[in-house]
Amino acid sequence: MIQNHVTPRPSPRRTGPYLRDRLALWVLATRARPLRSALSACGIAIGIAAFVAVIGMATAQKLDLIAQLGALGTNLLAVTPGQSVMGAEATLPSTAPEMIDWIPTVESAAATYAVTGRVYKTDRIPAAQTSGLTIRAADDSLLETLRAELAQGRWLTDTPSGLPTVVLGAKAAERLGITDLNPEGAGLSIYLAGNWFAVVGILEPVTLAPELDSTALISFESALSLAAASADDGGSAAELVPTTIFVRAMDSYVEATRDLLARTANPAAATNVKVSRPSETLEARAATDSSLRALSLGLGVVGLVVGGVGIANVMVIAVLERRREIGVRRALGATRSDIQGQFLGESMVLAAFGGLLGAMLGAGAANLYALGQGWGLVIPWSAMGLGIGASVLIGAVAGAYPASRAAKISPTEALRSS
Repeated sequence: MIQNHVTPRPSPRRTGPYLRDRLALWVLATRARPLRSALSACGIAIGIAAFVAVIGMATAQKLDLIAQLGALGTNLLAVTPGQSVMGAEATLPSTAPEMIDWIPTVESAAATYAVTGRVYKTDRIPAAQTSGLTIRAADDSLLETLRAELAQGRWLTDTPSGLPTVVLGAKAAERLGITDLNPEGAGLSIYLAGNWFAVVGILEPVTLAPELDSTALISFESALSLAAASADDGGSAAELVPTTIFVRAMDSYVEATRDLLARTANPAAATNVKVSRPSETLEARAATDSSLRALSLGLGVVGLVVGGVGIANVMVIAVLERRREIGVRRALGATRSDIQGQFLGESMVLAAFGGLLGAMLGAGAANLYALGQGWGLVIPWSAMGLGIGASVLIGAVAGAYPASRAAKISPTEALRSS
């Protein structure tokens, strides 16, 4: 009877250490010279920190901008006087706010009117000293149209009519040294256009109308009273003309409304009217900041290159110092690929350590800056992952030449030179 004899296959021989053992060996080699390893990783860490910080700050700013636009809306339009054909400063007709309010696609409209005079905290300040603040009369619906909020106190319509009251912008209150109002929003007065006005409110910064931050707002009736008093004193009672008309358009008809505003505000001279969209200012500011971010990213790339050169330098020195080790390992059976993988792995471990440290520092710096600007916390996971990946790649490129040089050393030459 013929029996089939099957020769058992030999178990696969492990030709080298497993990846876990290799990784442990790479880490052990870098820990053998901790100061040198730390210094060589610093360049990579600085570059990655700059990269992650810039991306994190940009992300936080973008999220804040989106939140602002979501809360304030992108359907706000501003109508202001332009220039005449001869280049002179034009004016808006006094009927412009009422005419604009008749447009069917306009949800609300509110105007501000320039008032002649200066703003002081007391009447003891010489008239020659200006405060840099302007006076404007405001329509009752201005706060609602702008979606602005009061930081303290109350709005002009919430006070008894006929009383001289004023609401200050955020910067105006700061310049006048008025920071706190009592719960009723009264008890403080300022000297405005030669008269005392009670401060009843302070606005939060108005993002879509920053010019109001340095303005003292009074009611239309108070502005007419000031004009009448100026006429009684021998001055000319100028008619109040709108300086800016803020318009909330229906979301689906913003551009169509924008096209109608100039000819509606001033049918006789539509070219003398300027129509803008305040939300575009925020978007333009974000676009301007992108160029600064590109510059910062360029600096981060320079840091990465410098870090890569530092790691390459350290690894070349390590090859020269460890020739005896290379010779012993080659004599014990290590192949050239084993030697090359050892030095290449050490370079990548150094770069990965620097990348991880830089990613943590960059994320921390981005969040500290975001908190300082009043933005929300943000963790740029994608930037951190990309940064660490880039650092490992830089480490591989930087360690390629030293690893190749180490692999070419013969055992006899290494042992003889040591």
